[in-house]
Amino acid sequence: MAADKHSSWSYTESLPDEDDILLRARDRSHELGVAPVTPAVGAALTVLAAASKATTAVEVGAGAGVSGVCLLRGLGGTAVLTTIDSDVDHLRAAREAYVEAGIPSNRTRTISGRAADVLPRLTDRAYDLVFLDADKAGLPLYVEQAIRLLKNGGILIVNDALDQDRVAEPAVREQSTNTLRQVGRMVRDHDALVSALLPTGTGLLLAVKQQA
Repeated sequence: MAADKHSSWSYTESLPDEDDILLRARDRSHELGVAPVTPAVGAALTVLAAASKATTAVEVGAGAGVSGVCLLRGLGGTAVLTTIDSDVDHLRAAREAYVEAGIPSNRTRTISGRAADVLPRLTDRAYDLVFLDADKAGLPLYVEQAIRLLKNGGILIVNDALDQDRVAEPAVREQSTNTLRQVGRMVRDHDALVSALLPTGTGLLLAVKQQA
């Protein structure tokens, strides 16, 4: 069973056919020492963004623009993506990817700063989609803020929700793993959310806000 599951995971990751824009963004990610979303996660982001019909979206953690391009390709032609990152080099690389992808400048907004400082300044119930791919220690706060930011029917997406597949191993007690377990329970038990945890990439935690 384990071998079959690994084969299925490998097949899923190899199935997306990424273009040169995403491949160059991946190269810049590696140069900056940041891990981009996997190809399967990128494809899922595009599908989820398209299905959500979102017009306003927030991304915490720019990487080097791989996830942003994937989201923007799924979002409608007038939708705006706000990307937050404390590293100006990551934001610069993301903007480069957006330009290469032909995304009009009025469809993206990049904010340099700590998510813990920036998110509380964003407007309540003003966003259709929030994607979190940032430091694990801050995730409980980011999730709380995301729930506040989302409109009814909005979708929350948390990347690496299985913490490199360690969450499912009870013997692993690292801080990041414990935090992801806490976040998973927090989202599962929240009265305003319906959620699912998918094994795509290194785990995608999805939730839809059903009530204010």
